[in-house]
Amino acid sequence: MSQKKRFKGVYVIVITPFDDDGDIDEESLRSVVDFCIQAGAHGLVTPANASEFFALSDTERHRVGRMVVQQAAGRVPVILSVNGGSREVAVDFTRHAHDAGASGLMAMPPPIKTPRPDGVFRYFEAISDTSDLPIIVQNSVFVGKTMSPEFLARMVDELEHVHYVKEESEPCTHVVTRIFEQVARPEELHGVFGGQAGRHMLNEMARGICGTMPACEAPELHAAIWKAYHEGDLESARELHNRALPLLNMESLYPLQLYKEVLRRRGVIRSAKVRNEFLSPFDEFDHRELDAILDKLADILVTRGPFA
Repeated sequence: MSQKKRFKGVYVIVITPFDDDGDIDEESLRSVVDFCIQAGAHGLVTPANASEFFALSDTERHRVGRMVVQQAAGRVPVILSVNGGSREVAVDFTRHAHDAGASGLMAMPPPIKTPRPDGVFRYFEAISDTSDLPIIVQNSVFVGKTMSPEFLARMVDELEHVHYVKEESEPCTHVVTRIFEQVARPEELHGVFGGQAGRHMLNEMARGICGTMPACEAPELHAAIWKAYHEGDLESARELHNRALPLLNMESLYPLQLYKEVLRRRGVIRSAKVRNEFLSPFDEFDHRELDAILDKLADILVTRGPFA
């Protein structure tokens, strides 16, 4: 797939499946990749927040990235996340992502001890100088320190390979508009992606986003909303989005647990294990609520995995 083709559509975050002992389940990971593509995802992203990148060793991050690129086999673009605690670490991840065959890169500022703006700029400058792959700057309220629309626009204008922003600060909708307004060289901004699970997808699409990056438990749902909106069927797009909201709202309470439990139920992964001992597991009420939510989406979420 040409690296020059612009990224557009539903780019889902590939989760990292673990077995019950907490080791990476490679067979389930390959299953997730195939499932996402079959279910209508336009691109894949890993290892990002929903991939539990923070719980992976550097070696595991390299391994997961290579496996996802290999399994996708050029069917859709694969964006590899190169977040690091310093410029040097991010540059190392960038080299590995480039060598693995990534279609693009995504990075947040260092999540711990985030440098001042000039340090953040140099951090992204180092990533841009290391590879000619297009870079998506992730502006996330969930991890690290968010950046202003003016600062994001400056990076697009001044850094050669920064062409995209994934916007999920607060309020993400207004920030999307401000980014478009602030960019001095609009030809260098190839697009802004929405995040936050697609909860604000309709408002963001009206503002001109090039795509959205939700987690990967329900690719058909996000793809159907995207398709209906861009075919001009706004009524269907809103109806589908309203149907999606109970699942997305539950996801906001238990993100990692929900992604994996839904994928386990759909036969895509074998275990819903997460590498975070501080997270509360689903209790009987959660399972009953998820039963009811998935029952209402049964006509849309039809793709099944090999462990069904």
